[in-house]
Amino acid sequence: MSQSIETQIGNLLRQRGLKLATAESCTGGLVADRITDIPGSSDYFVGGVVAYAYEAKVALLHVSWDTLRLYGAVSRETVIEMARGRPHSAGGGYRISVSGHCRSWRRAAR
Repeated sequence: MSQSIETQIGNLLRQRGLKLATAESCTGGLVADRITDIPGSSDYFVGGVVAYAYEAKVALLHVSWDTLRLYGAVSRETVIEMARGRPHSAGGGYRISVSGHCRSWRRAAR
């Protein structure tokens, strides 16, 4: 039986001593839910932000109003800004952002 992707990712993060944080929009926290379904995920999962409305993306993740107006919530440009946004420094790990069919990941600054 093969392992789920969230188990595989968790194993890799744990082996490398890395952390993960999420920023989600249209998925409403589904990515964080799947990650935290894995026992011991607190070893590598820092936390996440669900920012559904434009106002939440701006306030919580520092997405630019100009980006949202020009490209919309479900765009490459928006998810890149979501992955860069605060408040969740992944502590030497990764940030994943998802909005509809667009997704991005970033290596967090150390």
